[in-house]
Amino acid sequence: MPAVDGQPPAIFGVLTAASSCALVFSLWNLHSRAAEFLIRDTRTSIEREASTAFKNAHYDRVVHLLETAPPGHEPSRETLRVSLLSYLRLGRPEAALNTYARLVPSGRPDDSHLLRELAWGFITERIRDPEEHLRITAYTALVELAGPEAIPFLEDGLLDMSILVRARAAEGLGRTGHPASLPGLRRALGDQALAVRIAALNALAEVGGPGVLDLVTRVARAEEGAAHVFALAAMVRLGKPGALDDIVSAATLPDADVRMAALGVLGRLRRPAGLSVLSQSVYDPDPSVRAFAAGGLGEFGSPEGAAPLTHALEDESARVRSVAAASLGRLRLAHTRPLLRQLAKDPVELVRAGAVEGLLRLGDNEALLTAADLAKHSDPSVRSAVGQALGLAGNRKALSVLEPLLQDRQPQPRLTAARALGRIGGREVVPPLKKALRDSDPAVRIAAAGSLAQVLSKTKR
Repeated sequence: MPAVDGQPPAIFGVLTAASSCALVFSLWNLHSRAAEFLIRDTRTSIEREASTAFKNAHYDRVVHLLETAPPGHEPSRETLRVSLLSYLRLGRPEAALNTYARLVPSGRPDDSHLLRELAWGFITERIRDPEEHLRITAYTALVELAGPEAIPFLEDGLLDMSILVRARAAEGLGRTGHPASLPGLRRALGDQALAVRIAALNALAEVGGPGVLDLVTRVARAEEGAAHVFALAAMVRLGKPGALDDIVSAATLPDADVRMAALGVLGRLRRPAGLSVLSQSVYDPDPSVRAFAAGGLGEFGSPEGAAPLTHALEDESARVRSVAAASLGRLRLAHTRPLLRQLAKDPVELVRAGAVEGLLRLGDNEALLTAADLAKHSDPSVRSAVGQALGLAGNRKALSVLEPLLQDRQPQPRLTAARALGRIGGREVVPPLKKALRDSDPAVRIAAAGSLAQVLSKTKR
């Protein structure tokens, strides 16, 4: 088509513009492909290097690769997984928790294996913490778990400066029931602290094995007081029933501490000869001894304990009334429900908490109203007491009280609630416990981790 006034025809301009657009689009598409390839290649390179570093135990290199990834780079699931585990190996559970949130976003099913690893990381990070109360909390969590994997940590705890840590470590070794714990427990029998030696004797009775009976028999001959009583109890559990007579005799000795020790072991041993002694001891002149007798009757679990426990419900000591109420619930006798309902109106909050535990053990869910009221009390020790009672009762309907208690303004009720959720168990406690891993108080985080690991271990089985 000829030009007009020396200008090119309009169609030529249109074609030229179209060609230019096509060229620009082609170049942009080529650039996008190159960028996409570069990102993909970068991700592959990082993933490959992170995997190699993790296999070679270069955990600091793994987390460095994750933390310095270029903008726009989204790590693969495998990279996030090895980064999470690397954070744990480096003792950084909080960073591992953030990585877990990226790996398993909200709304997706949890990875139970990784979540349990994460919980373990929160616990083991604190077993050598400078703060004694945090070490105690960590070892308390290990006692509840008490699997073979805990043995090295528990043996380490036997060397701790804290008496309570050493005692908890010995208790945990016994809970494992594993022969590998015997060398550490034998050494713990020589500990200077009475509480540690007693814990070791109880643990040895749990584990048993060749030569253990002879060992505790020698200890029984050498020890006096409460340690002697616990050594006798270990002998009974290890197949020496004749030692029971000496325990029964100890329950009437002038030393109140010895009487308490004897009553405590008689409840756990559940031998017929111990029932009458426990029943008579609710009339002991010492209120602490009466409380031990009431607790022993609950552990013994015989319906014949109902009568002495009913008497103890009217004791002048609030502690005795509280323990008696909880113990009465352990007997699972429906006709005791009116008595416990009456005690749930006791003027002392501690007693009402014991009545709540007893009623919930009997399946009386109306007690949750009293529990909810106590959970709002101005005294944090009362709120803690009701949290502990709910956990010991093991009633799943208690979650409606425990979850708000997990948000308490004071750390002690939150810690108690976290432990209680672990005792109740079930998948429904996992979300609030995961949330508690971000609590502002490290002791609460440890307790939540212990409960979480406990729940996940049970569901795994």
